[in-house]
Amino acid sequence: MGGVDLSRVGANWLHAVNRLPSLVELHLDHCKLQSLPTSLSLVNLTSLFVLDLSYNHFNSSIPQWLVNLTSLTKLDLRFNYFQDIIPFDFVNLRNLRDLYLSGNRYITGQLPSFLGNLCKLKTLDLSQMNFCGTIDGFLGNASACLNKSLESLDLSVNNLLGKIPDSLGRLGSLRYLNLEYNSFWGSIPASIGSLSSLQDLDLSNNEMNGTIPESFGQLSNLVNLFLYENFLEGVITEVQLMNLTRLENVILKANTNHSLVFNVTYDWVPPFKLKILELESCLCGPKFPIWLQVQSELTIVTLKNVGIIDTIPEEWFSMISSQIIHFDLSQNQIMGKLPHQLVLPNVNFIDLSNNCFKGPIPIWFSNVTELYLKSNSFSGSIPSNIDDLMPRLRCLDLSENNLNGTIPLSIWKINDLGGLYLRSNKLSGGLPHHWNESQLLWVVDISYNNLSGKILSSMGFLSSLHVLVLSNNNLYGEIPSSLQNCSLVSLDLSGNHLSGILPSWIGSEVKILRLRSNQFSGIIPRQWCNLPALHILDVAQNNLFGRIPNCLGNFTALIYGNGIIWPSFYVNYVEKAIIMTKGRELEYGSTLQFVTTIDLSGNNLIGGIPDEITSLTALDTLNLSRNHLTGNVPKNIGNMRFLETLDLSKNSLSGPIPESMSSLTSLVHLNLSFNKLAGRIPSGNQLQTLNDASIYKGNPRLCGSPLPTKCPGDETFDGPTFSDGSGIAEDKQDGDDTERLWFIVSIGLGFVVGFWSVCGTLLVKKSWRYWYFSFCDEIRNRIALIIALKMVHLTRKFGMEKN
Repeated sequence: MGGVDLSRVGANWLHAVNRLPSLVELHLDHCKLQSLPTSLSLVNLTSLFVLDLSYNHFNSSIPQWLVNLTSLTKLDLRFNYFQDIIPFDFVNLRNLRDLYLSGNRYITGQLPSFLGNLCKLKTLDLSQMNFCGTIDGFLGNASACLNKSLESLDLSVNNLLGKIPDSLGRLGSLRYLNLEYNSFWGSIPASIGSLSSLQDLDLSNNEMNGTIPESFGQLSNLVNLFLYENFLEGVITEVQLMNLTRLENVILKANTNHSLVFNVTYDWVPPFKLKILELESCLCGPKFPIWLQVQSELTIVTLKNVGIIDTIPEEWFSMISSQIIHFDLSQNQIMGKLPHQLVLPNVNFIDLSNNCFKGPIPIWFSNVTELYLKSNSFSGSIPSNIDDLMPRLRCLDLSENNLNGTIPLSIWKINDLGGLYLRSNKLSGGLPHHWNESQLLWVVDISYNNLSGKILSSMGFLSSLHVLVLSNNNLYGEIPSSLQNCSLVSLDLSGNHLSGILPSWIGSEVKILRLRSNQFSGIIPRQWCNLPALHILDVAQNNLFGRIPNCLGNFTALIYGNGIIWPSFYVNYVEKAIIMTKGRELEYGSTLQFVTTIDLSGNNLIGGIPDEITSLTALDTLNLSRNHLTGNVPKNIGNMRFLETLDLSKNSLSGPIPESMSSLTSLVHLNLSFNKLAGRIPSGNQLQTLNDASIYKGNPRLCGSPLPTKCPGDETFDGPTFSDGSGIAEDKQDGDDTERLWFIVSIGLGFVVGFWSVCGTLLVKKSWRYWYFSFCDEIRNRIALIIALKMVHLTRKFGMEKN
């Protein structure tokens, strides 16, 4: 009987198997089975060569009776929920050639060394499991038994660690080796050069921290080499590359900047023709090397941060332009103009950001879907017919250049455009009047330009808009309420001339809300208290009045921490913002999502600081300065244990500084100046390091260190003063001071009288002097005699006399 596929058979599959005693292949994959009936072990399956139970829902140990299927050549148990360990009796499956166990995350323990005794294995897949420990034991057995049979070994996505042993080099038939996503460290073993049949090698996402051995040059059959996300270092020369005649795909990334250096002669021509080349943070420059310029079959090129200071070789660029689909030369110092006569008909990703390109924006990227040209010196205007030139655009990043003119209306006709990043240019004019309901814009960042006019209500048609950043322009008017139709996660309109009242319709998904440095008036809406995801609230430097809502203590993200997760679309977008924190302006980029701040400074707010605000224990920065706040500083402010910046200056706060403030162990910037605070300044913990007197300046009733003003009693006693409010403590302190003074005077008089009673008599009576010095001489002689006798006794006792 041949094979049978029962993956579509229902509950009667076991009955069907019973009727096939001579079954050779049994496929039960993708059947959503949760268990294997024990009666299956009674079925005569001794002739079974292939058993496929993959992609089910088994949640028990691997059935022991499987080891009785000694004729098996292929066993596939992938992606189930098998638990515990692999049974030792698997060693009885002597005919097994292909064993697939990947995706069973509940199988634990060390890598079973006995699997290395299955001497006919060709394929062993133990990836995506939960093995730990080293691989020394397994490779030790395998190298003695499988050195002529094992062709594919996949141990990726486990918790394996340690060095890769030299015994790896004995698996001479190995063609595929995948050890990625583990914790291997140390150098790649030199014995790897003995794997003469190796075609695919993946050691990425480990902690390898040594060099690439010269024996790499012996891997003449190597096609795919993936070594990214490690800590490799050292020099790569022609020796490691000269015999790699079949090499096609290389991905190599150094986690430490330029720790890997390509040191080949400039005119060296390699023996390989690459299709994929991705190098990041490896030093290849400063010139475009010849070994790269002769690669005519490239389809994907990434040369990110490789130290190139040169112009793009036009002949090479022309040679690869017809087949290239991904082109990334970012974070170098490539200069000059991009030639307009060239076209890239198949390219869909171009990243030339962080270089020194100049001139107008190239218009020959006809089929590109993602174009990143930020941080260059491009000038001129954005092409007015950009929708015709690049109709497939999904992301356009022209940030941090010298572009001028207006934003062309045609840019809004690109229906698939999801990200528009024009930050930090010299663009002028207004925002478009008509927005297309079919547009898929997720991010619009046109900050730091010279835009003017109003934000029109038609922008509310962008229902998919998540991030809107229009800060530092010359926009005026009110925020249109139609923006509530968008799916805003971040709204930054700071640094404009916007006016009106603050919008109460801000959606509950908003995480960043920055409206500072405008002309908004009115009160802070209580509706904002229902923003559980908000972690940055900045409305500083406006004309707001009224009280601080006590319900601001409801911000969940500022109580339990900010668990923000940006949508995957933002992989190539980094929102930037300048945050006032730690006493200065700091620009945040990739870490902005971890900032937690409330800045209400520079307004006309009145009333007290709500006690509820002290429940925001995950808050980093609280700035309420330059308002008209009154009352006391909340006594529980010490609960805000992660607070790094606290600025309450230039208000009318009164009363004492709470003792709990000394519990703010993360505090690095404090400003309480120009208030009406009174009493002793607390000390201890972090407050001891904040010894700048300007922190407390303008509070004439404050006393104690670091101010020069001493508190009552500090002139003679530095310890604390306790009072029950009746004034008794002050009277007692005065009495103690008088008693202490008389005690010191008495000690001084007693010393003088005693000294002169003895020494004065010796000076006057000669006979007393003679007796005194004679007595001293006698005492000295007696002591010398006693020491001499003791020494004689000891020498005799221990037999040390000289004969």
